[in-house]
Amino acid sequence: MPEQLSRLDWRKLVVTAVLFALSILFLLPFFWMLVTSFKIENDVFVYPIQWIPKQWNAIANYKEVWFGDYPFYVYYLNSIKVGVITTLISCATASLAAYGFSKVRFKASGYLFVIVLATYMVPNQAILVPQFILYRNIGLFDSLFGLIIIGSFSVLGTFMLRQFFMGIHQEYIESAKIDGAGHFRAFWSIAMPLVKPAVATYAILRFIWTWNDYQNPLIFLRTDKLYTIPLAMQKFTSMSGEFYSLIMAAAVSAIVPLLVVFIIGQRSVIDGIALGGVKG
Repeated sequence: MPEQLSRLDWRKLVVTAVLFALSILFLLPFFWMLVTSFKIENDVFVYPIQWIPKQWNAIANYKEVWFGDYPFYVYYLNSIKVGVITTLISCATASLAAYGFSKVRFKASGYLFVIVLATYMVPNQAILVPQFILYRNIGLFDSLFGLIIIGSFSVLGTFMLRQFFMGIHQEYIESAKIDGAGHFRAFWSIAMPLVKPAVATYAILRFIWTWNDYQNPLIFLRTDKLYTIPLAMQKFTSMSGEFYSLIMAAAVSAIVPLLVVFIIGQRSVIDGIALGGVKG
């Protein structure tokens, strides 16, 4: 018995050491990016690498990024507005659709769900031209509201949340009906609290996808003041390509909200994964 425990401990130690070494390798580029954003431009490519800058220039770098010729605070506000509103609407629509497909019984519900899933097989690039023409004709082109509408309805979110709603026993819904509750009351008071971790997980993913979206803002936005962070990064990089310290400061600024959202919501992600592993 002690020999088996000793072997097991050695295996765990080796696995832990390997994972720790891989995590260091994975984090090194991000650490270099952060350190570079604090340096003066002449020290960026000094060899050997200065992991701790000898001359700090963080305030000037970040001031130029946030309040310079291409002020990031404007693009931040645009991205936050689009990301938050899109996430809220998408969670609401995906949750309601998922509940309807899983708990509301009606004829051809299965076929209708297959049709909805089939639309996910159509690449986004295939509908860009008709979508562009439609947006231009109805007045949603070059507006943040139009950008919000694009990401507010998700087939993937509906499919993902439907699997969690299906894990809720139908007896809960039937009991609510016996007590006089309608479908919306059962959805809000019974089903939603049970799948809250799954909805939170989808909300985090939806916000990250929207924040990192480059294609839709590139196609549907023309005014510089309406640019989101991905477009701002591309523009800032093209205009400041020779100043790597500024580019790294802009990159750090761009990923901070994603880190904050994940740190705050990581518990919900873990709970959502655990909920998905429990069979009803």
